[in-house]
Amino acid sequence: MPCMFQPDLLLNKRILITGGGTGLGKAAARRFLELGAEVYICGRREEVLSATKQELAERTGGRIHARRCDVRDAAAVEEMIGVIWADGPLDVLMNNAAGNFLARTEDLSLGAFQSVIGIVLMGSLHATLACGRRWLAAKRPAVVLNVTTTYTNTGSAYVVPSAVAKAGVQALTRSLAVEWGDRCIRMNAIAPGPIPTEGAFSRLLPRPELEQAAKDRNPLGRFGTPEEFANLAAFLVSDGSGYINGEVVTMDGGEWLQGAGEFSVLGRQLTNDEWERMKPGKPGKNS
Repeated sequence: MPCMFQPDLLLNKRILITGGGTGLGKAAARRFLELGAEVYICGRREEVLSATKQELAERTGGRIHARRCDVRDAAAVEEMIGVIWADGPLDVLMNNAAGNFLARTEDLSLGAFQSVIGIVLMGSLHATLACGRRWLAAKRPAVVLNVTTTYTNTGSAYVVPSAVAKAGVQALTRSLAVEWGDRCIRMNAIAPGPIPTEGAFSRLLPRPELEQAAKDRNPLGRFGTPEEFANLAAFLVSDGSGYINGEVVTMDGGEWLQGAGEFSVLGRQLTNDEWERMKPGKPGKNS
């Protein structure tokens, strides 16, 4: 795919991406590097971060750094941000770290809710406050880009922890856009529909035909791509989008317009055995 931006669009921008080792975070990191940014990625798995750092450095020739950090831990996030700031302030924070699984809500423990809400909502809050307080104290302009989902307004069956957490992130985005906007800190979000990555949508579905059904109900007849997501992210964190603040940009091919709740139809399609195999904590599933 040819690049749609001038090559120095993000030159000298310093950007932190949480959950940057895989999936949409990795795709955004690559595009930001290609456009001249210096990128920091963080996540919980050291080996994944190291591999991504090496791969993207070789592919782009850009400046990329990796730090292990569990965003659920406010103290760990504060420490990481302090270390980054010692080399210079960030210009952009992209809150991308996420956790999700398909499950009947009555089968979930409180720990399952706490894990997803801790990563998605509290992790976004921890990173936003750690950066925001520094930006505000220094009277420094900055951008926060959050990653939500298309079911933040409607909710969705079988992904209730994610729906609750992402709705909170959307409220955080719009609230701080107003509160911090007059001090030159912009807050926006992307709400992607299904975009298959190694860590997301396609792994949630237990049968290949369910993927085809998801494509069939999309007006464009396909899933989105990580590259398309990365292009939108690059635009929203660039200076060229400076009058966009408090916006949640839906990127799903028009899918949500023809029916809310990404996973709601699965109650009629999955067997009890499949629900049992997908329970949080089962081998190969998120917990």
